[in-house]
Amino acid sequence: MSSAMAQETVFHSEVHLVNMTFSVRGPDGKTAAGLAVDDFEVFEDGAPQKIRFFAREDQLPLSLGLIVDVSDSQDKFLKRHQHDIEIFLKGILRPSDQAFAVCFGNHLRLVSDTTSSVSQIMDGLKSFDKGDMDFPEIGPKEERELGTALYDAIYFSVEEKLQSDNNRRRALILFTDGEENSSEHDLIDAISVAQDSDVLIFAVRYTQTKHGAMNARNKYGMRVLGHLAAQTGGSDFDGLHTDLPEAFQQISDELRSLYSIAYQSTNKAQDGTFRKVVIQPKQSNLTVRAKAGYYAR
Repeated sequence: MSSAMAQETVFHSEVHLVNMTFSVRGPDGKTAAGLAVDDFEVFEDGAPQKIRFFAREDQLPLSLGLIVDVSDSQDKFLKRHQHDIEIFLKGILRPSDQAFAVCFGNHLRLVSDTTSSVSQIMDGLKSFDKGDMDFPEIGPKEERELGTALYDAIYFSVEEKLQSDNNRRRALILFTDGEENSSEHDLIDAISVAQDSDVLIFAVRYTQTKHGAMNARNKYGMRVLGHLAAQTGGSDFDGLHTDLPEAFQQISDELRSLYSIAYQSTNKAQDGTFRKVVIQPKQSNLTVRAKAGYYAR
């Protein structure tokens, strides 16, 4: 037999692991530390899954996107945004962390590229507020007639600024009323791109009301932000009626106390359908916050 005929046939197989990042809180509302793989069960569309990888990610540096609404409905809150963002950044950023800032209305302007400098980010936000429009745009050039492209701001911030940061814990922090009206992408697109890239969304809502009462549009924005946060494993806050330093501390605690698991799905079909994933703690007094699932692509 010739050496060529004697060569062994090599078979390659690709294992697709589903990765999930999640936080756990105890009955006191504080993050729960010291948990192990045996403390959890995982179900995909109701079917139990075997956990192949488990880790606590308390040492990963952060990569954050600040998504700031500058549309007309937020005019009276722009100074408040800056004040709150500075408090947030000073409380959470460490030298190894990084953040960028995007101001959006009907354009998506990168007012501060990725940096660890709080002052650099704040300088960009203040410069934009003073009328400087000489900032690069993210996403394709679009003609938008109305003024709030929230979904596009989320979509292209993940696509262009966060997808390559696999060795960092990634999150978007939204400062907005959630009242979308001009994006190319829809709510499902925004949630899907965040879920696919394991990006958590946290929202701080600033809603301008008349005589203290919400109208239908206000309620729509509130539900949008709640849905974005819940579906990606983050949380949302009322920026005008919440102790924001405490809320920011909650966000920081979650991002510094996350768990990660990976499993090989028992459903092998890559059919693009949505798979609902539930991470169930075995201790009944624990609460898990995680993205709702993934698309099997």
